[in-house]
Amino acid sequence: MGRLLLAALLGPQVCAGAGDHLAVTAVRYWSLSDVTRIAVETNGSFRYRTDKLYDPNRIFYDLMDARPQLSSKGVHTIPINDARVKQIRVAETQPAVTRVVLDLEDGQFDISASQLTVPDRLVIEVRAKGDPPSKPTLSSSGVRRIERTEPRQGNEPPVLDAKPGPARPAPIPVATPALKPPPEPVKAAPRIYAEKPAEKPSLAALLSAATALPDAPPLPVNLEPVAPPAAAAKRNSNGDRSLTRALGLKIRRVVLDPGHGGHDHGSTGPGGLAEKDLVLDVAKRLGALIEENMGSEVIYTRSNDRFIALEERTALANARKADIFLSIHANSSPIKSVSGVETYYLSFTTSRAAMDLAARENALSERSISDLKDLLQKIAQRDKADESREFAAKVQASLTRLTGGSKANRDRGVKKAPFVVLIGASMPSVLAEIGFVSNSREETQLKKGEYRQKLAEALFKGLEDYAQTLSHFEVAQRKAGR
Repeated sequence: MGRLLLAALLGPQVCAGAGDHLAVTAVRYWSLSDVTRIAVETNGSFRYRTDKLYDPNRIFYDLMDARPQLSSKGVHTIPINDARVKQIRVAETQPAVTRVVLDLEDGQFDISASQLTVPDRLVIEVRAKGDPPSKPTLSSSGVRRIERTEPRQGNEPPVLDAKPGPARPAPIPVATPALKPPPEPVKAAPRIYAEKPAEKPSLAALLSAATALPDAPPLPVNLEPVAPPAAAAKRNSNGDRSLTRALGLKIRRVVLDPGHGGHDHGSTGPGGLAEKDLVLDVAKRLGALIEENMGSEVIYTRSNDRFIALEERTALANARKADIFLSIHANSSPIKSVSGVETYYLSFTTSRAAMDLAARENALSERSISDLKDLLQKIAQRDKADESREFAAKVQASLTRLTGGSKANRDRGVKKAPFVVLIGASMPSVLAEIGFVSNSREETQLKKGEYRQKLAEALFKGLEDYAQTLSHFEVAQRKAGR
């Protein structure tokens, strides 16, 4: 056993959320063709150390001052069984030390770990050295909760041993006859030819010699389909190609913005459903779909119930060089019968209803009148506005289609309004209103987990449809296929 990867302790601990302890809240994994990606999520920033062990091959990560946040006890095992990782094991090996062990397959692997934020998580990637193994079928990711175990006695933290699985059968010996060397070839006596003038062969002789030749085997023909050239970006709904499309830009990083949070509850339904809780749940469901199916990095402006200023949300997206910004909200109206979904992009408007909604959503902005000129310049960014309109149209069409398009979920269309949360974003950005919590019938739907999942899938499909209008975009197929 040897120590190969002793990492430095990273940064100060900052606990977030309820409780006094930093907690490991979930473990997710994605098994792709060339990489196994594992995300260990926490409720705050953390320090960790890592080391690699042998016989059997495994690598562990100790999250310092962190406890698994679940009630059940014991070592929690998550089977993967792809070409790189057999399983993940998680337990609290010492008081307030959560150990995550990756049991590796035989072979050599490149293993990297990155500490990311919003939400706080440790992302581990395992890749085979050299040529990748044969491409496996993409398996669906799983969210695995972590079970608590009592600390063990002893000075050294124990290595978590997995439960022994069924033994692999030994290879069956096959009797093979001894190979004898081939006999020496018999050397023929040299032939002696009498010299005579060369004669030009007749046509009949040439034809006779040709027909005496054995048929040559046909040359192999490669019937593999030739990959078509990469398609250019499609024109937008106006028949134009924006600079984004002309440059063939892609979507690699998505910022999801669950509206409101903390002391800002947003709208509250007659049954008590708070907008801030609803949109956070839908955003997390959407983020999981994006990570699983698009392979894009997902960044949340908030991953728990805390207040984030409107201007800070797009500032985060710009700082992280995001390619898409999607703000998720729920609507409200003094007319309790109003219902439906609608999607906004940043622009000027003469609609009184759109201005009223923008006024409600912008109520906590810290902008002043002196900022008006700067705000107008940012709103007038033509290329971003064009792409935002296209993105909004795809999201709205998907929301309407996948939520049933019924009267209760009627299509309220794509609209434009000067939302502060969208101002300043340097990437295409939209705000989706996923329903009216003020409508008691719609509030009842929005309280259901299966309906929230449906909304998340609709938002994902809108993002996917928009992304596919850009060049070179590929979406990983879900295990069930689409």
